[in-house]
Amino acid sequence: MKHINYILTVIAAVTLLSCDYDLDPITEIAPGADASAPELVISYPTQGTFIRVPEELASITIKFETTDDIELQSVVVTIDGTSIATYDSFTDYRRFYDEIIYDQVTSGNHVLAITSTDLEGKSTTKTVNFTKASPYTPKYSGEEFYFPFDGSIIDLVSTSNPIITGSEDFFGTGKIGDNALELPADSYLSVPASSLTAGDGFSASLWINLNSTPDRAGILNADFGDSNSRKIGFRVFRENAGGNQRIKMNVGTGAKEYWVDGGANADVVPDTGEWTHIGVTVSADTARVYIDGTIVKEVAIEGPIDWTGVEHIVIGAGGPSFSYWNHKTDQSGIDEVRLFSTALSTSEMISVMGDQGAPTYVPDFDSEVFYMPFESENKDLVNALLATQEGTTDFGSGYASDHAFQGAVDSYLTYPSTALKTSELTGAFWYKVSAEATRAGILTIGDDADDRKQGFRLFREGNADSQRIKLNVGIGAGESWNDGDVIDVAAGEWVHIAFTISETESTIYFNGVAMRTSTFAGPIDWTNCTDLVIGSGGPTFSYWNHNSDTSLIDELRFFNKALTADEIATVMNF
Repeated sequence: MKHINYILTVIAAVTLLSCDYDLDPITEIAPGADASAPELVISYPTQGTFIRVPEELASITIKFETTDDIELQSVVVTIDGTSIATYDSFTDYRRFYDEIIYDQVTSGNHVLAITSTDLEGKSTTKTVNFTKASPYTPKYSGEEFYFPFDGSIIDLVSTSNPIITGSEDFFGTGKIGDNALELPADSYLSVPASSLTAGDGFSASLWINLNSTPDRAGILNADFGDSNSRKIGFRVFRENAGGNQRIKMNVGTGAKEYWVDGGANADVVPDTGEWTHIGVTVSADTARVYIDGTIVKEVAIEGPIDWTGVEHIVIGAGGPSFSYWNHKTDQSGIDEVRLFSTALSTSEMISVMGDQGAPTYVPDFDSEVFYMPFESENKDLVNALLATQEGTTDFGSGYASDHAFQGAVDSYLTYPSTALKTSELTGAFWYKVSAEATRAGILTIGDDADDRKQGFRLFREGNADSQRIKLNVGIGAGESWNDGDVIDVAAGEWVHIAFTISETESTIYFNGVAMRTSTFAGPIDWTNCTDLVIGSGGPTFSYWNHNSDTSLIDELRFFNKALTADEIATVMNF
C-alpha cells in the first residue's frame, strides 16, 4: 500500500510540475505526409536460385521484409502469377517480415513476385527468377551412380544418399559446380554394389584436388568385409612417390590379382590447388588407368572382376577391406564421381571428363533437347556437355548477348548427336552470313562421305551478294532436297533460321516465315550417325566445297519434334 501511495504522489507531482513550468502534456503527433512507396527486400530466394532435389515437387522458404514511412495496407506474394499469400493486417503497421514455406515447386523456371502497397495506394513490386531442376537422367550407357557433391552427398541417379561412416564435409569449391567432397579422417561413403556387379565391366570417373596429407590413401574400393584378399573386387588408391602422388589400381579376377601401376607416368603433383581427372576401366581382358584423359597404364587380365561377396563400393577410402598399408581416408577434394557398369572406351572416358556436371539449365521449351548460347564456351546447357573443337573456332559479337560462335577456316565443332536422333526434329538459330567462302556447311549429321542417305545437311551456296540456305535429308533408301531461300549478304543482318523435319516433309523458315517445304517418303534415317558438326560440312559433307563456315551462329537450339510456325515464332522472339 505504501508503494501505491508513493506512485500516486509522484504522478501528482509531475502533473503540478508541468503546470508550474508550462510543460505540455503528452499529445498525439500527426504522422505527416505519405511521401514514398513501401520499401521491399526479398532475402530468399535470390536471383537465379537453383533447386535440385529428387522429389517431383520441391519446397522453398520465401523470406522478405517490407517497410513504409506511414502505414502498410497489403502485401501480395505470387509465384508464376498465382497468389500464394495475401496480408492486410499488420501488428507493426510500418514494418512487416515473414517467411513462407511453399511446397509445390514443380520442375522448371519460376518467377516469384511480391507487391507491397501503402494506405495511399502507392506500391512496390520486386521479382526474383529461380529454377527447380528436373530429376537427373543418366547421360551415358551404364551410368549407375553420379555424385556432383554440390553441397550434398546425394546420388542423382538413384536419388538416395550413401551410407556415411564417420562424417562428411565439403571442400568449399568444386571442379564443376559450387562444391566438392572433403572427408575428415576415418570417414568414407558407401553405396550398394549390386547395379555395378550386374554389368559386363566397370568404370569410374572423378576429379581430385590432391592433398599430400596423408601421403597415401584409398580413393575407391570394392568392399567385401574384413578380408584382405586382393583376388576379389578392385582398389583405386594413391601413394607417395618422391613427393608426388602416384595413382594405382589393383584388380582381382578370382584366381589372380593384377597391379595397374603406371610408374612415373601416373604421378600427380599434390598441394597445387589444381584438379586432376582420374579414370579407371576394367573389361573382361583389360584394366586401364587414365589421368586427364590419357592412358597411363594398361594391363591385360584374364577374366572380369570377381565380385564375390562385394556388397558396397567405398568412396574416399580403402574401407574395411583395404585399409591396411595405410590406404585409409583420402582427405583431398573429390568431385563429380561417376560409376559405370561397363568398361568405357577411351573416347567415352574423354567425353565424361569433358562433362560439365549435372545440368543447371532447365529447358525453356517442353521439346527442347539442346541449347548452345555460345556465351564464351561451346556448351550445350540442356545436357551440360561441351562440344569438341576442331581447329581454331572463336567467338564474335552475338545477336542475343555478348558472344556468338565464330567459324574459322578448317575449323568446326563436334557434339554427340544422341539426343537429336528422333523421328522428328527442329533446329533453330540466329545467323549472320559471311560469304568469305561462297559455299559452306552450317550444321551436319551424317554417317560417311559415300552418300547422303542418312542424317541431314544444312548448308549454303551462292556468291558475295546472296547465299541460298539449303537442306538435304537422308531417308535410308534415298535423299530429299529442300532449296530453301536466299539471304542478302550485303545487308549484314542477323537472320533467324529454322528447319523442321517430320516423317513426311521438311520446311525452312527465315525470321519465322516458311520459305519452302519439301515432301518425302521418310522418316529420316539415323543409321551410323554419331556426331553433330557445327560450322562445317565436316568429315561427311566437305565435298562440293561445303567446308568451314566463317559466319556467326548464335542461340542454337534443337527440339525433338517438328515445331509449328507459331512455335518457331515463339522461339525466335524468346
